[in-house]
Amino acid sequence: MNSQRSYPALLKAEAWLRYFDDLGIHSFYRDRAGSSVMGNAPPVPALSGGESDLSDPVWNARDAAATPYVAEPQIAGIRLPTSTGERNRRLPPELHALVHPPSLFETNDPPRNETLEIIRSDLGECTRCKLHRTRHTIVFGTGNPHADLVFVGEGPGHDEDMQGLPFVGRAGKLLTQMIEAMGLRREQVYIANIVKCRPPENRAPQEDEVAACMPFLLRQIAAIGPQVIVCLGSTAAQNLLGTKKSISHFRGQWFDLHGAKVIATYHPAYLLRNPNAKLDVWIDLQKAMAILGLAPPPRKSSRERD
Repeated sequence: MNSQRSYPALLKAEAWLRYFDDLGIHSFYRDRAGSSVMGNAPPVPALSGGESDLSDPVWNARDAAATPYVAEPQIAGIRLPTSTGERNRRLPPELHALVHPPSLFETNDPPRNETLEIIRSDLGECTRCKLHRTRHTIVFGTGNPHADLVFVGEGPGHDEDMQGLPFVGRAGKLLTQMIEAMGLRREQVYIANIVKCRPPENRAPQEDEVAACMPFLLRQIAAIGPQVIVCLGSTAAQNLLGTKKSISHFRGQWFDLHGAKVIATYHPAYLLRNPNAKLDVWIDLQKAMAILGLAPPPRKSSRERD
């Protein structure tokens, strides 16, 4: 055996042993029946009762309150620590990349000089998913390229598909009113969607369609660098926050997305059908205003409105 080739593997094995030794795990159990499936996977550490358990949830080292619906991948065959004391221990540097692989967002981190224009050029006349067959126009996004506030919706509708701009129909007019109620103008914020082409019959975008578009949306968000992202509706929130729960489970709560604060609220199209929900949305927007340091504009008198 070439000793130079085996040396890095020995260092990695030593790092694992040091880590488990710090956790008080000094013995290991090998499931020989499963070894043919796992190949050369690392051994499974023994539990306190002397038995192995591969069915336990994977340790999520990130703050559960910040990203409650995102789980870390399991390392082949390794049961990661789950107690509070174990969770607070730091992994050796040699192992950190294995336990915490880069997320989709991190893998698509843009170069320092990336701009929205570069991202739009990379998108091109996109044919990455089947939506290109029925679309009229790509709806990339619009607004301030350095906005502190970004709105993310589901996808373009008929009016958006024809004009190439997001939120220009009836729901778009309501969104404009919401932005103005916050004391801002539409051109001061940035508006985009989870997918950039209109799904047929305005259906919800499918997984492969979202997968094709999300890297570009994440690059847009990274290039803009907003303080606050407002997800409009379930589709936007579920895909940015990585959950399948309905929006009623987390509407109005704060989440972190790589430096930006994320909050979900109802889609303007939903408000057109359910006007009673406007108060809930206004409460959510006020939370965003507090983060941004905004005060609502003074209410106009009846004489001024006339």
